[in-house]
Amino acid sequence: MSEDTRAAREIRHGQWLAEQETETVWGWGTPAGQLRAKRRADLIMDGSGLNEKSRVLEIGCGTGFFTERFAATGATIFAVDISPELLVKARSRNLPDRVTFIEKRFEECDAEGPFDAIIGSSILHHLDIDKSIERIKELLKRGGSIGFAEPNMLNPQVYLERRFHYLPMFSYTSPDETAFVRWKLADKLRRAGFEHIAITPFDWLHPATPKSLIGLVKGMGKVVEALPIAREFAGSLYINARLPR
Repeated sequence: MSEDTRAAREIRHGQWLAEQETETVWGWGTPAGQLRAKRRADLIMDGSGLNEKSRVLEIGCGTGFFTERFAATGATIFAVDISPELLVKARSRNLPDRVTFIEKRFEECDAEGPFDAIIGSSILHHLDIDKSIERIKELLKRGGSIGFAEPNMLNPQVYLERRFHYLPMFSYTSPDETAFVRWKLADKLRRAGFEHIAITPFDWLHPATPKSLIGLVKGMGKVVEALPIAREFAGSLYINARLPR
């Protein structure tokens, strides 16, 4: 499969997403979804140490939903996405001038590095992961950090979405996206030269959880996330690593 073909499919999928209530399709619009979004944004921001001195590259910014949260730290952010339609929605947020949106495939991104941190939510699984890791290394400063939240292939729903993406019920899934098994991804990062690699399964709160049950599900999720074996089936993976100084 050529990268051009893959990129074209991702652009078409972005166009379809832009025609929908995008955050609703992604599951961020519900009360439970909003809590999930806040948690993953906090994990990424805290793990990467974002502050007003940070120069940050966000990969796959989409509608700018997470960009807006990242920008609240005061960081200077270069946010890249392949979809012109989704970037229209991102720019309509009228974020501060220290946020710059770039329409480009990440693998071809020519933003001027190095960056203190490279971050993103649910984006690496859309890319050629080996090429993306190498590009991240090229753009990240020595001692810089990465922070991502990605789907966990061991989660039953995630597995079904990827295995049967062509079914109408999984129309929100693009044909080329995948998911990750944490120890395999950790090995790729280790072989690429990253250190202090931490990939943590998290997120048992489904976006469709009724508001009245959110507290119960969050509590149960906290317990399961502490249990060996059981935690491996969480919905998401939080990924944090650094380049040596």
